[in-house]
Amino acid sequence: MVNIHEPGPLDGRAERWPVLAVTGPLEVRLAETDAEVEAAQRLRYRVFYEEMAAIPTPAMREARRDFDRFDEFCDHLLVVDRSALDEDGQPSVVGTYRMIREEYAAKAGGFYTAGEYDLAPMMAAWRSSGKFLELGRSCILKEWRSRTSTMQLLWRGLMAYGARFSSELMFGCASFAGTDPQALALPLSYLHHFHPMPAHLRVRARPELYIEMNRIEKDKIDLKEALRALPPMIKGYLRAGCLIGEGAVLDPQFATTDVFIYLPVNDIDPRYKSRFGAG
Repeated sequence: MVNIHEPGPLDGRAERWPVLAVTGPLEVRLAETDAEVEAAQRLRYRVFYEEMAAIPTPAMREARRDFDRFDEFCDHLLVVDRSALDEDGQPSVVGTYRMIREEYAAKAGGFYTAGEYDLAPMMAAWRSSGKFLELGRSCILKEWRSRTSTMQLLWRGLMAYGARFSSELMFGCASFAGTDPQALALPLSYLHHFHPMPAHLRVRARPELYIEMNRIEKDKIDLKEALRALPPMIKGYLRAGCLIGEGAVLDPQFATTDVFIYLPVNDIDPRYKSRFGAG
């Protein structure tokens, strides 16, 4: 049995989490200390603000960390390279995922995703049985991004975490680089036509942020080209069995185009559950 105790009322992080999996020099586990959370934030800053085109606040630029009000209520999944040390002399964090359960989202004032999407239909449909887990801020250090083991470890950690807390529904935003919807017409249209959420619980982008995804007729979509145009993270979600909300959202701070990811745990492809250790 996993040795873990529930976080305190103002602490969203689960403590004393063991190493979940090891591949070569890499291991995946949860952050246990403030220093480890800050290491995840530094990785996010390197990827989002230095490598990509996100715009940091002055406080972020000074600290060289990506952070917001949700971080203290979240659990932070880490992929750690034990063969390399960071600036603090600790094993280097090369991948991360941020997760927040419903009870801690309530303490944070709501889910992060609610700033872009109307979650009400989904929440109402799942209210009687659902245990919600929001996913976000996923990134991998550039030099580790082409190694499948890194992404696989993140998925193994995520599936173990969801199983530990009996999560029934995972959701969140996934992003395309850039804020020109027309340049993303093919993959956005593909997601809209081939992977929509069920109508009765479909999450929709907030009206003031709504960007149309239906830009190419379904019968004119080149499926191979559309799949080729998807970011690896979105491809991974689709392989697991996710569905997509209605409407995209432009995020000017991160210079991305976001789509909504809906992933009921019971609907995850059995091959994924077997491969990544979710019983």
